[in-house]
Amino acid sequence: MTILFKALQVILALSVLILIHEAGHFMWARIFRIRVDKFFLFFDIGGKKLFSTRMGWFVKLFPAAEKWETEYGIGWLPLGGYCKIAGMIDESMDTEALKQPPQPWEFRSKKPWQRFLVMAGGVLNNFILAIVLFCAMLAIWGDNYIPADHPVYVNGLARELGFRTGDRILYYDDEVPSDFMSLQPDLARRRVRTATVLRGADTLTLYIDQAATEEILNTPGMFDLAVPFVIEAVPETSRNFGAGLERGDRIIEVSSQSTPYLQDAQKILREHTSQTLPVKLVRGADTVDVALQVDSLGMVGVYLQNQAIEHRSYSVAASIPAGCSLAWNTVTGYLRDLRLVATPSTGAYKSVGSFVAIGQVFPSNWNWQQFLYILAILSIMLGVMNLLPIPALDGGHMLFCLWEMLTGRKPSDRFLTVAQLVGMALLFLLLFLAMGNDFARIIH
Repeated sequence: MTILFKALQVILALSVLILIHEAGHFMWARIFRIRVDKFFLFFDIGGKKLFSTRMGWFVKLFPAAEKWETEYGIGWLPLGGYCKIAGMIDESMDTEALKQPPQPWEFRSKKPWQRFLVMAGGVLNNFILAIVLFCAMLAIWGDNYIPADHPVYVNGLARELGFRTGDRILYYDDEVPSDFMSLQPDLARRRVRTATVLRGADTLTLYIDQAATEEILNTPGMFDLAVPFVIEAVPETSRNFGAGLERGDRIIEVSSQSTPYLQDAQKILREHTSQTLPVKLVRGADTVDVALQVDSLGMVGVYLQNQAIEHRSYSVAASIPAGCSLAWNTVTGYLRDLRLVATPSTGAYKSVGSFVAIGQVFPSNWNWQQFLYILAILSIMLGVMNLLPIPALDGGHMLFCLWEMLTGRKPSDRFLTVAQLVGMALLFLLLFLAMGNDFARIIH
């Protein structure tokens, strides 16, 4: 049931993004009086359609639809969508119209700057959608974040790179990290060479081994929150209710072993399941000894204080620049990701995923805030991907238009046809890589 729910969210999100993207092409085409033959959600391979405004029953209900120059519909293959613009070589590879003399309503008859805007319309819509969603989310829910200089709890790889539990990361090269949750991805994204940390009262510079980029990308949990074990409350259902614990108590020792942070205590508790252990805690200026029962999962049944998470609220006016900034940071972060993918030595290409990977990021239960956030992220990803100067993508068409504007020479229809085929082959190879990575992750 969970898989089905996630799949439905993926289909809904991609449907929205496809419609918004293709509407950008459609809008600019109509502005320049270019005829749009078809506007489809999903692909109607083989001419098979789930819905079309040319279907007999629809024409009977809406007779005016028979005169519409654009056919609107839904295909059967949910792998995208398209806007078929007259006189343009696109993924349909329909070149019959190109054998006829150019018509004034065709794409190929328009000026290069007009064609450029038609092709840029989809990407522009994607970025606008992301900005609107980010602004709306910040205005409605605000922003929860963890300051980047919060103390870290490190794993083995982080220790190999020189980090220690309790360090506060101040700089990556000359940049100040903005968010604790981005510390590990930014270490790889930015190809950081030096990290400045505060260790106790000392400021240290760590030199990051660039050969470790692949390990950084594939070793989760390099930097966890180093949080003290502070009690918030003890529920009545807990086996330690009435054991003498009070709100604000900080556990500093379990079974005679020092536990400066929660993770230290958790390791010991998991090693002594279903036992009663001596615990030392700090209460105000006093040190108190208590005995706590550990359940079969290595837990003591208490609620913890977490003072690391901070909240920012935004007015509608303040949410606009904040939303634009968040969108820009997301774009630059994704561009850094693409640079890593294009560098085989980093191994980042192994993280490329298809619809399966996308589905995994959606929550198991409906949550508007999470859904809209993921939708905004995917919109930016779709926009950036389409900007790549690859034939068959919008960026490839835009590149040819720029070439024509700069040189005054228009690429031939034969060249554009071959380029489209090459671009589609590259996209299929990328799709196979992504699906292969997904299947490999499932198997492992």
